[in-house]
Amino acid sequence: MILSVASGKGGTGKTTVAVGMALSLENVQLLDCDVEEPNVHILLHPEINETRAVNVPVPVVDEKLCDYCGKCSEFCEYNAIVVMPNKVMTFPALCHGCGGCSIICPKSAITEEKREIGLVKKGFAGNIEFACGELKIGEPMADPIIKQVKSEINDKKTVIIDAPPGTSCPVITSVYGSDCCLLVTEPTPFGLHDLKLTIEMLREIKIPFGVIVNRAGIGDRKVYGYCEEEGIPILLEIPFSRRVAELYSRGIPFVNEMPEWKREFLSIFNSVEKQVGK
Repeated sequence: MILSVASGKGGTGKTTVAVGMALSLENVQLLDCDVEEPNVHILLHPEINETRAVNVPVPVVDEKLCDYCGKCSEFCEYNAIVVMPNKVMTFPALCHGCGGCSIICPKSAITEEKREIGLVKKGFAGNIEFACGELKIGEPMADPIIKQVKSEINDKKTVIIDAPPGTSCPVITSVYGSDCCLLVTEPTPFGLHDLKLTIEMLREIKIPFGVIVNRAGIGDRKVYGYCEEEGIPILLEIPFSRRVAELYSRGIPFVNEMPEWKREFLSIFNSVEKQVGK
């Protein structure tokens, strides 16, 4: 089963839940797809034994062959290539690597070269198989790295995906194909607002989901009222706890120091597994 963990906003405890779930199960693979700011390793402390670069193809124009017809520029939806009189400019950071410009060029003046945008790292933390991506600072496109991280999915294991926060393309790329998504929220107006956006996104791509309320006991009850009205199951409440916060600040998963919570995460997993029929 592939179980993704997402949230409408950052800082809700998404990584805490993903790591807690992974440590509570057996035969697990944990993928950190929050490639702009990966932090699973801070809690999990994996031993990395493989690192590889992630490259995307970008156009290179041979202006000796180019007749400046402009067809490549007209084709590119992302303005990554611009044709002017006697000059062609490319913008690699805008290029999505589709290769269309080289195909459409009537003079075969466009070839492609690789450009490194980040890394994928693999390793183990005890019995947990681990992989994460790291996007280079300043690079705008996270999706190619997320896809490379997800290419490591081991279908013989239970896969936990720690998705980026929000509802943008990187989140959709991360959660797409999951059997279920755990939405981590907090009982505050901001938490409810962003939870609604994430639920709309998951309903659009038809992925089953349930809610985990972190920092329960602060804020108000509007998240609970909304979930009740919408028939959305609240799978777990993690209380607002100084001890949990202190452990997190020291890079210690709270389930390791409070093992009773492993039973809670295992119960969630068994419930989700039964629901999705795996």
